[in-house]
Amino acid sequence: MADPQAAGEPTREPVTEADLAAVEAQLGRTPRGTRYVAHRCPCGRPDVVETTPRLPDGTPFPTLFYLTCPRAVAECSRLESAGVMKEMTERLADDPELAEGYRAAHEDYLTRREAVGHVPEIAGTSAGGMPGRVKCLHVHLGHRLAVGPGINPIGDETLDLAAEWWAGGPCVAG
Repeated sequence: MADPQAAGEPTREPVTEADLAAVEAQLGRTPRGTRYVAHRCPCGRPDVVETTPRLPDGTPFPTLFYLTCPRAVAECSRLESAGVMKEMTERLADDPELAEGYRAAHEDYLTRREAVGHVPEIAGTSAGGMPGRVKCLHVHLGHRLAVGPGINPIGDETLDLAAEWWAGGPCVAG
């Protein structure tokens, strides 16, 4: 599958009122703790936002890169329903290279989140089941889109397996 956007460090674009309105329409609720747009869909709308590790109400929030596009979320859900997470988790036990790459993704996630803020309640806990199992493809795709290829092997695979959710144009009006 083609990569919907070039790789590299997170976009980290300042969030505009239009971005917040798009994310609210995508989520069906007011976004919480949004710091930056970490990735944009080819249509120009945010599809991953970077969030604070502690939400404004004080709740710890381990998901640094939050996948917001409902079409991308639906693709992840489709893959999860097809048993992809179970297969990936089983491969972690049989493939030391994959397991090491996944552990490195876990460390990358923790390092990036800790750079935003230390939250003792979630220290050492990344997201998506890392590093021992694959729990949430949404987290891995969000991580992959935000930081580019080669950082999270499960995110790379998820992007490769997903249908081109962006091909139909914007997921929300704007």
